[in-house]
Amino acid sequence: MATLLLIIIYIAFIGLGLPDSLFGAAWSAIWPEFGVGLSAGGYVTVLVSGCTVISSLLSSRILARFSTAAVTAVSTAMTAAALLGYSFAPGLWCMCLFAVVLGFGAGAIDAALNDYISLHYSAMHMNFLHCFYGVGVVVSPYVMSAMLRTATWREGYRTVFFIQSGIALLLVLSLPLWKKMRHADATIAEEAPRRVLRFGEMAKTPAIRLVWAVCVATNAVEAVCGIWGSSFLVLVHGLDAAAAAGAILFYYLGLALGRFLSGLVSIRIKPWSIIGICTGITLAAVALLFIPVPGIAIAGLFLAGLGNGPIYPNIMYLTPQHFGADVSASIMGTQMAFAYGGFMAAPPLFGVLAEHISAGLFAPFVLCCWLLMAVFAGLLYKKVSHQTC
Repeated sequence: MATLLLIIIYIAFIGLGLPDSLFGAAWSAIWPEFGVGLSAGGYVTVLVSGCTVISSLLSSRILARFSTAAVTAVSTAMTAAALLGYSFAPGLWCMCLFAVVLGFGAGAIDAALNDYISLHYSAMHMNFLHCFYGVGVVVSPYVMSAMLRTATWREGYRTVFFIQSGIALLLVLSLPLWKKMRHADATIAEEAPRRVLRFGEMAKTPAIRLVWAVCVATNAVEAVCGIWGSSFLVLVHGLDAAAAAGAILFYYLGLALGRFLSGLVSIRIKPWSIIGICTGITLAAVALLFIPVPGIAIAGLFLAGLGNGPIYPNIMYLTPQHFGADVSASIMGTQMAFAYGGFMAAPPLFGVLAEHISAGLFAPFVLCCWLLMAVFAGLLYKKVSHQTC
């Protein structure tokens, strides 16, 4: 029963990943049709990320009132409705409206399932959970690429809507299974008491501020590569929109593979060692992005996903070790909010630079994000390895 529910949770996290990569793969075809500038896509991503931040910060209150199963099912249905709305959008303003729905739905899913896995399953399953998010973000560019070759981006969104609707239906049908698991959990020993920290308290702790900074920077790398990687291949390397949408699939394959391998090796290799190795791989990836050859750029995007992808899940996993299990829930919620802040801030900033200066700034921009991540991660490691937080 626990294994079956775990499979359903993994499928739900695939659904969380589906919308995240779809917009970046489609934007090269959307903005000319809407008659807006290249950077206008930032409005949509900011709204999605901003609403996701709000939703994740409110998640503890929502989960205190409603079950994890209900929150996950309803939120997945919200994201499906937003995808359908995107497909019929007559202009950017309409996409912005549905971006609000998408953001609130995505934030609730993320918070609810991360919390549930951390309470009821092992750390390895947490790593694999984020791997299945990677599966979701791999599927979307593949679908969009196929649709751009034979139809339009609107058909791509509708196809993913049907997939997402199927996941939402599965979650509704699984509600009785969640209830059975709650009864089974009555035999589990009571957890240690948890202490709720106010944001101001956390902000006074240097190590917490550093972990927030790492979350912002590593997710900035992920967001910029995922959202603007396709446009980078079109504008700098001359690929057409369909080919670029297909090529960005390699980035998301790297993301999924990196998180899967991280889960496998976590049995033998400590999380901070994994973070160090992945930081080095990401630097090699950024170096490849500077080389003006399309195939090498695509390889760089693959390595960027492979290297950067495992850093965030391992930082999340280390939260109880860094700060204590009694306050980890409070800190983890803020880490998610700052991570989405990276998603919210970095893509529109690069969009402005690409439109007003050059899309060729893609590699230098990603390098700057990597530098921030590497510096803050190094400072965090020094802080937590020499003192108890």
